[in-house]
Amino acid sequence: MMAAVRNPFASATFARSAPRLPDLPPDEGRELAFAGRSNAGKSSAINALTGVAGLARTSRTPGRTQQLVVFDLDARHRLIDLPGYGYAKVPVAMRAQWGQELGRYFRERQSLVGLVLVMDCRHPLKDSDWLLLEACADRGLPAMALLTKADKLGRNQQQTLLREVRARLAEGGALVAARLFSATRPVALEAIRNELGAWLFKDVAPAP
Repeated sequence: MMAAVRNPFASATFARSAPRLPDLPPDEGRELAFAGRSNAGKSSAINALTGVAGLARTSRTPGRTQQLVVFDLDARHRLIDLPGYGYAKVPVAMRAQWGQELGRYFRERQSLVGLVLVMDCRHPLKDSDWLLLEACADRGLPAMALLTKADKLGRNQQQTLLREVRARLAEGGALVAARLFSATRPVALEAIRNELGAWLFKDVAPAP
């Protein structure tokens, strides 16, 4: 019998919520950020990847994550859950503050090693998603587009979508990996965990 492959994110624990960048842990070690439009399934994706039920708070109310949430893996490795964006009912002032904080985060955070961009597979690559990909490109950071809720599509639809997203990313000049994902029907969950684990712990960027 083959031994189970260790989940590199299984040790994740909630560390703190940070309303502003100065409230984050010291800028050292390595961290992987998760971002996405509100209601794209970001919290569910984090819970599925870590295997820790309820780690990231899920809600039917979009825009619930209104701070940078830190999950520690060990003393030098972290996951950062960034505020959801694109939800119209969030006050304009709060959306503006989030935008400023996210911009500074991508420009200044030296421990950031890459981005997992969570997108509902039925609504991929909106303007706000491209802005984050551009922020990664400006820093030379790799990114992975995680196409969530893939269980909503048939197998042929999934593969067509994946080809289309990869083609759009290539046309836009983005060197971004694209992966299908479902929190309820794991699609290559172990492979994605291992890919991101190698990226975070071994300084290996995911392949497109």
